[in-house]
Amino acid sequence: MVSLFYSLLHNHSNHDYRMHIMDFQLKDPSLLKHQGFINGQWLDADDKQTFTVTNPANGEHLGDVASMGAAQTRIAIEAAQTAQILWKAESAKTRGDVLERWYNLVMENQDDLARIMTIEQGKPMFESAGEVAYGASFIKWFAEEGKRVYGDMIPAAQNDRRGIAIKQPVGVVAAITPWNFPNAMITRKVAPALAVGCAIVLKPAAETPYSALALAELANRAGVPAGLFNVVPGLDAPAIGGELTSNPIVKKLTFTGSTPIGKLLMQQCAATVKRTSMELGGNAPVIVFDDADLDIAVAGALLSKFRNSGQTCICSNRIIVQDGIYDEFVKRFTAAVKDFRIGDGLDANSTHGPVITEKAAAGIHAKVENAVAQGANVETGGQISELGSHFYEPTVLTNVNDKMAVFREEIFGPVAPIFKFSTEEEAVNMANDTEFGLAAYFYTENIGRTWRVSEALEYGMVGVNETAITSEVIPFGGVKESGQGREGSKFGLDDYLEIKYICMGGLNR
Repeated sequence: MVSLFYSLLHNHSNHDYRMHIMDFQLKDPSLLKHQGFINGQWLDADDKQTFTVTNPANGEHLGDVASMGAAQTRIAIEAAQTAQILWKAESAKTRGDVLERWYNLVMENQDDLARIMTIEQGKPMFESAGEVAYGASFIKWFAEEGKRVYGDMIPAAQNDRRGIAIKQPVGVVAAITPWNFPNAMITRKVAPALAVGCAIVLKPAAETPYSALALAELANRAGVPAGLFNVVPGLDAPAIGGELTSNPIVKKLTFTGSTPIGKLLMQQCAATVKRTSMELGGNAPVIVFDDADLDIAVAGALLSKFRNSGQTCICSNRIIVQDGIYDEFVKRFTAAVKDFRIGDGLDANSTHGPVITEKAAAGIHAKVENAVAQGANVETGGQISELGSHFYEPTVLTNVNDKMAVFREEIFGPVAPIFKFSTEEEAVNMANDTEFGLAAYFYTENIGRTWRVSEALEYGMVGVNETAITSEVIPFGGVKESGQGREGSKFGLDDYLEIKYICMGGLNR
């Protein structure tokens, strides 16, 4: 691709300025936006500040995006409050019809959205296209599920009154989303909010703003009324986040990201007693018992560990294999990893792309070096690739133990430590020996063990003989320090609704 200079006309702006912008080669170039989206308008930052977005595969300057702050975040919140008045009064069918149009536009532009994602985030095109479809599924699901918000009749305690419970939108929602899934993490928050009558203000990750802005453009084309879906990009996360958490208009905050940041946001929300939904860090185990189908277990562990180059909150962080099959599992698993091909996500031959930043690659390597210093063996990989500082070689570690950082900490990269265990009790204890509890997986052909281990694992989601467990119909979320609340499924509306009790008295008069 060739870097070009464009003179851009910024709508609703009093000035023009030049930006160095990469040619994304989109079918619809108008999907590429560089401004924030507030109250139905594309706007520059008040102080004209921008931040740079780069391609992690090659470090190329992709463009400059408006870097907004607290003041414009406040304007977006106020616009959302106004827009919600009419939106919540609409019928669920009307809201669902708008979401259906948004879904159709997302799928019609799947290739462009995937290309934007690959260029700014790094994952291979096939993964990006899959994520766009996955993200769109939440829009379609909640377009329908929003019609199924039921109340209840409360049995009367006295015969002169009747009680009912109804559900109403919680109010203006704030959302903060990560860079690893820059499409789906947005749609599974925005879609349920809009479906039940809420308005939403989104702060997307600074690494991947273009995906968020493209989704906002398509929502606008679909007829989502101005002010209902606002996108506030910016580098000053404390300023934007501080406004989102302190503004009393905001009634709920939904966040996907690290546990430390999630804890901080919860503390900040406490001052105004906001409702929070938190999808935080993970440390997912994959347990492989002696009686497992080894081919299926190896394939599942590979998929779980190396999807998105290991940059997934539910990817397998620890592979725990029973001693009777340990050596054979390591042999097959390592052979498969050696066949991976890392490279630019736009290259059709690439199986895995870069990690998001040079700092991330250095952090991954530090964990590997820590393990090796404590006696771990590198079966393959173990180095930053010759392709560049953003590429880390897919790595397999053996002779690892529970004192190493690769056991205790989320790796968030393409490194697979394979641990050994002897008994079922030992495997469960190893899996639960963490403050996290998002997802866990295990492989066995024993039906009794299926139930015992599923119930014993302290995780919000458990996959039995399967690691590809996510879809729009399942309740996604964790326990312990992996978060609170659920996204997707019929339960995914609950965090965006309040229950109101109504007592109707005097019926005997």
